[in-house]
Amino acid sequence: MNHERQDSISALHKTTFISRSQLILHPWIKTTFPSLHSSLSPNSFTPLTPTMASPLLLLIPLLTTNLFTLSVSLCTTPLQPYTHCLDLATLNSHLHYTYTSPNLSLLFLSPPPSPSSGWVAFAINPTSTGMGGSQAFLAYTNSSSISLKLYNISSYSEILETEELGVKVYERKAEWIRGVIGIYATVEVPEGALKSGVVNYVWQVGPGMTNGRPIKHDFAQANLASVGKLSLTDSSGGGTPAAGGGGGGVGMRKRNIHGILNAVSWGILFPVGAIIARYLRVFPSADPAWFYAHASCQVSAYAIGVAGWSTGLKLGSESKGIVFTGHRCIGIALFCLATIQIFALLIRPKKEHKLRLYWNIYHHSIGYAIIILGVINIYKGFSILNPEHKWKLAYTIILIALGGISALLEVVTWIVVWRRKSSTKPYA
Repeated sequence: MNHERQDSISALHKTTFISRSQLILHPWIKTTFPSLHSSLSPNSFTPLTPTMASPLLLLIPLLTTNLFTLSVSLCTTPLQPYTHCLDLATLNSHLHYTYTSPNLSLLFLSPPPSPSSGWVAFAINPTSTGMGGSQAFLAYTNSSSISLKLYNISSYSEILETEELGVKVYERKAEWIRGVIGIYATVEVPEGALKSGVVNYVWQVGPGMTNGRPIKHDFAQANLASVGKLSLTDSSGGGTPAAGGGGGGVGMRKRNIHGILNAVSWGILFPVGAIIARYLRVFPSADPAWFYAHASCQVSAYAIGVAGWSTGLKLGSESKGIVFTGHRCIGIALFCLATIQIFALLIRPKKEHKLRLYWNIYHHSIGYAIIILGVINIYKGFSILNPEHKWKLAYTIILIALGGISALLEVVTWIVVWRRKSSTKPYA
């Protein structure tokens, strides 16, 4: 049984180089000579023999740039000898594969962040979706060549290079082709995936290597959404994004909700509440309306902020090993300070009380600290979530508008106070 499997794998990959040359030319024929291509069905496209391939190899240096771009730009047909192909959801990556139980032969194609440096990786996760627990093939540029390493990724903080993965590997290889890295591998599908008919996979790209270790990849939306599920029972070669906290779909929606709730709460409503309290109370006619408006705004901001904070806790629990320490610590500090601030309303002394001055100092200090920390953490959130630029620009414009309104009202307030003092000043 094992000898038959090894013979099958060997026969499959002996034809790989010739088949790659053939399928690089195949899209070019389709584009340049459509009438010729129409007469060639995928089944009638005769495999090239070494003798037939030799003259064509002389043309490859002249055609590589355009032809290879055509061959990997869209998954219209799988590269031979593979039977299925997928355009992966992010990072301009593609997966060609053949599944013959229990083995999965694959070719992963992805451009590194820059032509002269960077790494790309493809991993199978035998236990769950996401990165934690995945078994990774990582290829990186090394001068003009490509090197391939294996990694057992127990968690985000524990990435261990290994000689053997947690899945059985029969063949592995990486090639550099005009800015695109290809990782070839044949693995035995894990037992759990065989039973469920679904293989969890992850792909990623990073900026380079340092001291033999991969440099941390970006945490942009495209990087965080680079997870998927490969159906072994779907004859069409279907693959879908994985749902969950660490990937696209539901996970990305949760992150967006978390960002929106916190931006509205800490970044807009809390500053608006502070503006109401500082600039309306100088007008006697606005008392006590300004207080109720201020209290309503801050209580609403607190309620929305708690909801946003809770979604952050949920996201953290679903993304084991991924920790944004600064963002997390500021978020906890904001929740604690805002809770103290809200409950301090219950012990607010009357205006005539001798402790009212000290309560005001405390209340104002905590309030301004919340606003400053909130704005800082929102921009940290933008750098983590990396949404479209228009969202960060929109919030920045809102912040500038609030600052401009505050500056204008500050001038008006001082004028009102100065005139009031002048009108009450006794004449000599």
